[in-house]
Amino acid sequence: MGATAAASLLGRTVTIASVRGRMLTTDESIRVLVTIHPSYLLRLEDAHDKAVQYRHFVQDIERARQAVQAAGSAPA
Repeated sequence: MGATAAASLLGRTVTIASVRGRMLTTDESIRVLVTIHPSYLLRLEDAHDKAVQYRHFVQDIERARQAVQAAGSAPA
């Protein structure tokens, strides 16, 4: 999720740069992962920056997938 969604769920302002790719927990004990909004990738003009940011975005999504998979295999 991006900064606006993160702030809404976490109840506090966060910056993407400080928490990107990290699993955070809401007051309701819900785990969330903060990342860039995908449209950010479309707005990047520099090809190198776009490639770097895309790789980070894919890593973030993979981290979220792993967390969901791990939660699904955890005992209830």
